[in-house]
Parts: sequence; C-alpha cells; structure tokens
Amino acid sequence: MERAGPPDDSAGDLASQLTAAAEAVVATWTQATRTASPRLSALQLEALLIVRRWPGINLTGLAEEVGAAPPAVSRLCDRLEAAGLLRREPAPTSRREIGLVLTLQGNELIDALFARRHEMFAAVLSRMRPAERRQLLSGLLAFARAAARPGGVDADRELPG
Repeated sequence: MERAGPPDDSAGDLASQLTAAAEAVVATWTQATRTASPRLSALQLEALLIVRRWPGINLTGLAEEVGAAPPAVSRLCDRLEAAGLLRREPAPTSRREIGLVLTLQGNELIDALFARRHEMFAAVLSRMRPAERRQLLSGLLAFARAAARPGGVDADRELPG
C-alpha cells in the first residue's frame, strides 16, 4: 500500500518535527506560569483551572479530572485553601455535598496568568510574518480538532472551527 504524499511528509517525520517545534510553544506557555505568585505546581494550577471551568465541582469530580486519588486531591485543596486561592462551600443542591470554588484571589491569579501568557505569545508572534501567523493558527486548530475526535487525546473538549 502506497503512502499519500512525499516520503519526507510521513506522519512519523512530521511527528518528530512537531515535537521539536512544540517545545518552543510549551516553553513559552510554562514560562508564564513560573512568574505567577504564589508559585504553583502543575497539579495545583490544573486543579484551579478545572475549578474555574466548573465552579462547584466536588472533590470526587476534581480527583477524576486530575487523575488522582480523592485523599490526595483533598490535601491539594487544603493547600490551595490555605493559600487563599480556593474555598469549599456547601453545594446548593445538597447540604452534605461540598463544592469547590475559586476565591477572588484565585480568579485574579488565573487572570494574571492568562494575561502573561497572552503577552508572551504576542511578543513571539510579533516576530513572525502575518502569513506565518495564519498558517500556525490554521495548523494548531486542525491539530486540536483531530485531538478532540474519538480516539484523540482531548476527545471530551470542544474546540473552535
């Protein structure tokens, strides 16, 4: 069976090139996180982002989302609560269930992180030609859509386009 496209356009070759190029994107993305105060681990940041996306999520739901055991997530939430970024509150539907919500400080931290990421990406994008920026966006959106399809890495996430 013949492959479509020239030999240097194989999925394996492209995957190697993409992996190398993605390192610059990931480095820019994570550099913004390093400037956050208080400094957060990747898991702490992921937990805050999930709680922001789904205010009122309970510990079990958060544990499923981050792929950790509920006791470990409870300790994680204890630390985030002690830092003033997260609070536990009774769920409106059941007094026995506890939901998680970001505090004002937690929301401000995430807003500042998003602004820093935007600033850093804008600086890099400003060094690219307009056609390259459009190509980059087109390629990344296509990649995101493919990843969101059944069997993709992000099958549960809805993406634009």
